[in-house]
Amino acid sequence: MKQETIIELLKQEQRPMKFDELKQKLEVTADEIGPILDEMKSEHLLIKTKKGAYALPSQLGYIVGSMQRKERGFGFLIPDDGEEDVFVASSNMNGAFNGDRVLASFSHKTPQDKRKEGIVLKVLKRGRESLVGTFEEIPSGGFVVPEDKSWGSDVFVPRDKKNGAKANDKVIVRITKWDKSAGRNPIGAIDEVLGSALDVGVDILCIIKEKGIRTEFEPSTLAQASKINTIDPQSLKGRLDLTQRNVFTIDGSDAKDLDDAISIEKTKGGNLRLGVHIADVSNYVKPGTPLDDEAFDRATSVYFVDRVIPMLPENISNGLCSLSEGNLRLTLSCFMEINSQGKVVAYDIKKSFIKSVARLTYDEVNDIYDGQKPAIKKRKAIFEELHMMKNLAETLAAMRYRRGSLELDIDEAHIKVDKNGIPVDISTRKRGISHKMIEEFMLCANETVAQHVSDLNLSFMYRIHAQPDPEKILEFVRFAQNLGYAVKGSTHDVQTKQLQEILDAANDKPEENVLNLIMLRTMQKAVYSSANVGHFGLASECYCHFTSPIRRYPDLVVHRILKQIAKKEFTGGYIKHFGDNSQEIAKHCSDKERSAMLAERAVDDLKMTEYMTERVGQEFDAVISGVTDFGIFAELENTVEGLIRMTSLDDDYYEFEEQGYLLRGKRTGKVYKLGQHIRIKCIKADITMRQIDFDICE
Repeated sequence: MKQETIIELLKQEQRPMKFDELKQKLEVTADEIGPILDEMKSEHLLIKTKKGAYALPSQLGYIVGSMQRKERGFGFLIPDDGEEDVFVASSNMNGAFNGDRVLASFSHKTPQDKRKEGIVLKVLKRGRESLVGTFEEIPSGGFVVPEDKSWGSDVFVPRDKKNGAKANDKVIVRITKWDKSAGRNPIGAIDEVLGSALDVGVDILCIIKEKGIRTEFEPSTLAQASKINTIDPQSLKGRLDLTQRNVFTIDGSDAKDLDDAISIEKTKGGNLRLGVHIADVSNYVKPGTPLDDEAFDRATSVYFVDRVIPMLPENISNGLCSLSEGNLRLTLSCFMEINSQGKVVAYDIKKSFIKSVARLTYDEVNDIYDGQKPAIKKRKAIFEELHMMKNLAETLAAMRYRRGSLELDIDEAHIKVDKNGIPVDISTRKRGISHKMIEEFMLCANETVAQHVSDLNLSFMYRIHAQPDPEKILEFVRFAQNLGYAVKGSTHDVQTKQLQEILDAANDKPEENVLNLIMLRTMQKAVYSSANVGHFGLASECYCHFTSPIRRYPDLVVHRILKQIAKKEFTGGYIKHFGDNSQEIAKHCSDKERSAMLAERAVDDLKMTEYMTERVGQEFDAVISGVTDFGIFAELENTVEGLIRMTSLDDDYYEFEEQGYLLRGKRTGKVYKLGQHIRIKCIKADITMRQIDFDICE
């Protein structure tokens, strides 16, 4: 008996139901349903009425969900049942803070107002018990000003709870008392002093702590990892020996966790046999061990400008599992025979072991493809394989293009910092032929593995990308049409191929980057799921993550499932365990991935703001990357983005036209629109707020 079954029944009946009626309808015993109803009531998924009936909160006019509070005091309640977000004014928060789970009701609105608005009735569960912030000292103690500006309040710290904190220290404060009186600050105690705001690296450490990312491994995890330092000869038995083949890696020059290697050969029939060999992390990280428990909790490695926080201890991630040159390593290999059209006509998935013949970098391979003789001479032994790989990658890319796979070309920032963490240069990261080649090979392997398991109809960890909202797609199409881009075929059921044609037509034109950005904002986020709904962006019916088990927990799950399939253990062991918990595991991994992404983005924003503090007063060429009712976002060539506030546009009164993504002057008719090139001046860079302000140059 699952909670979802009870929720579905109540939705179908559209009314509250008593205990005996629920028991009868679901054909279960009192002992089976009773504990679940009690649990759902305690979690506020159900409300028990005065007459003893159970109802969904929405059936009684209530909303239960999590609060997303904004810096200006108002917020949005995200309902548990997936319904539309509900606006909550600052005056209706009633003590709710950002991230809290609350019970709310709808406020009275006129028929003309379509926006749903709510009033918080009760805080059901606090979203967090501790915060990261800056300590400000006063005679009676001090206040901690949270890093999360949307949280809602400073925290008062009594004198005896300062824990040695001094003015301008970055600290972690634990809330000890929530004062329900309007306008009163929560009271807290400082648990940890991270260091002075001026200390090297403390700025990034604050973001890491604020996002809940673990920096230190548990002692039990490190103790287990310390015993994993050699390959047991017994583990080679039953594996395919690939040590005599030209297997090699291609990665960034600073990469240490090398989890994928490649090989290629021609078949007798003239096809190409691509081998993608992935570090067999599952050989060392076993379910139910401290190492696995912590890997699951972290779910992903996190990459910052000055450090990496790995999912696994370094002796595993950068040591025994990393496919370093000349070292024997255990792998899981996916061999794919690919024809001249880019179709996989046969495949084989095998446990294997390799000894990489070369550790190549992207730049080195690009130099080889550019015909630079020193690079070619150095890698003469694998030059033929590299040539075949380049041709195969082009074939695979053409195949994906034909089926409608989207190729979004979004500029990515490369932030260079000095030894003190100070940003000294920001540029756009270059993606050459070698980057795209490895990407094609990994996509092909991920898709092949996903199809393999899907055909067996087993529980699995898919990587899905749901269809975007049709209204958002139509908005994008209208915007593209306003820029002069025709859409072939029907605009009521737009396919990825039609969208890719628009992006292709904009290639190397001023509006190219803006169209790519708007397309990205139109898309839903890719997530992990036990239910396969396909991958819209890749135009793929079946997709997963298989190629990075050192840094992603879902890939480790996929490896375990593949191994049990090879043993034909379809119903036992890990597959059964995963099947019973598949969606919970998938959601946890998706949530952790999002947290890591937000932390990485916050650090980039911080370093970009810090970089611009030295450039206040300077002028730059920029392109309008966003238009809102409160101003214009402009992006520099190096991807640094700042806000031109509406209040600074003082030559006219500008009105926001949402459908056209533009501002229009009421008196002059002057227009500021997405993709427009403008000249700006940097007038402010606020490190505390991680916010850059621009002004338009006359």
